Amino acid sequence: MRTFTVFTLVAVIALGQQTQAPAPAGVTTFKTTRQLVVEIVTVKDKAGNPILGLTSKDFVVSENGKPQTVSYVEFEKVDDTPDTTVVDRPEVPVNVDPMTRHQIAPEPTGTMKYRDRRLMALYFDMTAMPPQDQARALSAARKFIHEKMSGPDVMAVLQFEGAAVKVVQDFTTDKDSLDAALLKLIVGDAVGADGAFGDDSDADTGTAFGQDDGEFNIFTTDRQLAALETAVKMLGTLAEKKALIYFASGLRLNGIDNQAQMRGTTNAAIRANVSIYTVDARGLEASAPLGDASKGNSGGVGMYSGTSQLANATNFQKSQDTMYALASDTGGKALLDNNDLGMGIQQAQKAMSSYYIVSYYTTDETLDGKFRRIKITVKDESAKLDYRVGYYAGKVFGKFTVADKERQLEDAFMLGDPMTELTMNMEVNYFQLNRAEYFVPVAVKMPGSELALARRGGAEHTVITFMTEIKDEFGMTVQNVRDIVDMKLSGETAAQLAKRPIQYDTGFTLLPGTYTIKTLARDDETGHIGTYINKFVIPNLNKEEKHIPISSVVLSGQRSEMKDSLFNAKDKTKQALEANPLYADGQKLVPSVTRVFSASRDMYVYLQAYERGAEKTQPLVAYVTFYRKQVKAFETPPLPVTEGLDMKSKALPLRFAFALNKLPPGKYDCQVSVIDPTTQKVAFWQAPVVLVP
Repeated sequence: MRTFTVFTLVAVIALGQQTQAPAPAGVTTFKTTRQLVVEIVTVKDKAGNPILGLTSKDFVVSENGKPQTVSYVEFEKVDDTPDTTVVDRPEVPVNVDPMTRHQIAPEPTGTMKYRDRRLMALYFDMTAMPPQDQARALSAARKFIHEKMSGPDVMAVLQFEGAAVKVVQDFTTDKDSLDAALLKLIVGDAVGADGAFGDDSDADTGTAFGQDDGEFNIFTTDRQLAALETAVKMLGTLAEKKALIYFASGLRLNGIDNQAQMRGTTNAAIRANVSIYTVDARGLEASAPLGDASKGNSGGVGMYSGTSQLANATNFQKSQDTMYALASDTGGKALLDNNDLGMGIQQAQKAMSSYYIVSYYTTDETLDGKFRRIKITVKDESAKLDYRVGYYAGKVFGKFTVADKERQLEDAFMLGDPMTELTMNMEVNYFQLNRAEYFVPVAVKMPGSELALARRGGAEHTVITFMTEIKDEFGMTVQNVRDIVDMKLSGETAAQLAKRPIQYDTGFTLLPGTYTIKTLARDDETGHIGTYINKFVIPNLNKEEKHIPISSVVLSGQRSEMKDSLFNAKDKTKQALEANPLYADGQKLVPSVTRVFSASRDMYVYLQAYERGAEKTQPLVAYVTFYRKQVKAFETPPLPVTEGLDMKSKALPLRFAFALNKLPPGKYDCQVSVIDPTTQKVAFWQAPVVLVP
C-alpha cells in the first residue's frame, strides 16, 4: 500500500504589482431577477378522459394563498393509439453504444424531439437491493417492456452501482434494445443493503470496537440520493415531462443528517420536470419477529423484551417513508408492499397521459429557502387536476445552514466546468524527496479585492474554505486536503487586501505520474466560489540519463517573513515547513503564479539539481538568460555551486537573486541553464514572463 502524506502549509500575502481597477465613479448598476415556476398539470373529466383546449385564461394559480398570473400554457398530447395507426410519429433512434454513455443525449436547440411522447426512465439502484430483489426488479421491467409498452412510450435504462450513474440505454422505442440493456445488468452483491442501523435490530457480530454502522449509513444514503440527483439532472436536458421509476429495497434517512441531500434531490427533480415513481423491490414482506435466516441474531435483552422486533418494524417503515416522500414531493407515486413490481411502471404510464405545461413568474422574490404551496384550479369545478403541490424557494448564502453550506461545496466540487465567482490561478511544482517520492507544492493566487468586499458589509473578518483534490490518470483520487483560513479585515489589513493578491499554499507527496488537480475556494462571508482545474506531470528523474536531472523551476518576486503573514492555515506544522524547500531561514519564497514581475524589484529563481550516487557535491555551473524575440536581452553571471548536497535526496539547491531594472518592460522568455563541467551534461528550462514598470 502506498502511503501519502499531506502537508498543509502557511498562507501568505503576496506583494503583487498589479491591482484590480476600481469601478468607474458615477456608474449605477441595476440588477433584478425573476423566478419562473413551471408546473405539469393533468386535467381530466369525471370519466377520466383528458380535457382539451384549455388556455391560460382557464387556469387559476395561487402560491401561499396569493394569486399568480399565468404566463404560458402548452398542451402535450400523448396518444395511446396502437402503433399501426399513429401518424407522424417517427421511431426514436437506438443508441449505438449504450454501455459507454454517461449522459442522456440532449435535444437539438430550439426543438422538442420527444413532443407528444411519454418519457420513462428505469433507474436501478443496485447498491440498495440484495441480489434477489435485483432479479425481481429486472424481471418486472422486462415483462413490462414486452407486454405493456405502448406506441408513445419512449424508455431509457439507468443504473447506479456505487461508483457512478450509467446510462445503459438512452431513450428509444426499440423493445429489443431495451431488453438487451436489461439483460446486460449483472445481478450481484449489494453494497449498501445490509440494513445495519445501529440499534436493537442489529446482529450481534461479536466485534469489540470499530466504527458504528449508522455513521457509514449516513454517507451511504447521501451517496444514493446524490446519484439519484445526478440521474434527474441528466433527464433535465429534455424539455418534456419525464418519469423516473426508481427501483430500490427501501431508502432510510438517518435523522436530519441526510435532509440537505434529500431536499437537493427533490428540488433537482422539480427543476428538471421529473416525477419520481418509487418501487419497493422487496414486495410484500411477512418477516419473522427477529428477522429471517439472512440476518444474524441480535442477541441481548432486546430479543426477549420485544425491542428488537419493534426496531425491525420501525426501520422497515422508515425505509418506505423516504421512498413515499420522494414520490409525493416530485409529483409521482410510490408502489409499496406489492409483489407485482411492474405496477410501479404502469402507474407512471397511466399518470403520463395528455397534460398541460403551466408557467408563471412568482410574485414572491424572497430567497428564503422556504416551502411554497401551490394551488391550481380550472373553471370547470368537476375537473380532476393532478400536479405538484409546491416547491422550495432558492436561498441566499446568508440564510444557508451548515448542511446547506457543505452541500454547496460538494456540488461546486463535482461540477465539470470551473466556477469563476472568485478569480483563481495556480502553479504546481515538484521536488524529489528520495528515489521514489516527490514533494509537490501548490500555490493558488486570488485578487484580494474580491475578498475585501466583505468588509463593506460590516464583517470584521472573512473565512476562506479551500478544498484540493488530486486524481491520477485513471480518475482515482490519490490525495485531498481541506483548509479553513481565517483572515482579519480590520484597519490596515483590509486596505492591504484591497490592493494585493492573496496567495494560498499547500503541498503533497506523490509518486511519478500524470495527475489532475482541482482546487476550490469559497469566501464564507459572501458565498462566492472559484474553482481551478489543472493537469500536471511528475517525471521519473531516476530515468534521466542524457541530461542533468532537475526539479521544476520556481520564479519569484518576493521573499516573505513568516511572522508577516496576514493569515495562517489551521494545520501548519513544523514538519510541513521543513519538507517544503521554498521555506528557509524563517522566510518563504512566494512563487509568482502569474509570472508577472516588476522591473523595479529583484527576481528570485530556485531549483534543485540531483546528483545520483554522489557522496559529495559535484560542482555545477548555472545561469539565467532572458530572450526577447529570440534575441538575448540579459544574462546573469555564471553561478558556481560547490556545496549544499543533501545526502538523502541527492538534491543540490540552486538559488539566484538579481535586479531587473536594466530590462525594459515587455514579454520575455526566461531560460535557466545548468552545466556539469565534469560529465559535460546540461539541463535547460524555459518559460514566458512579463515585466511591468
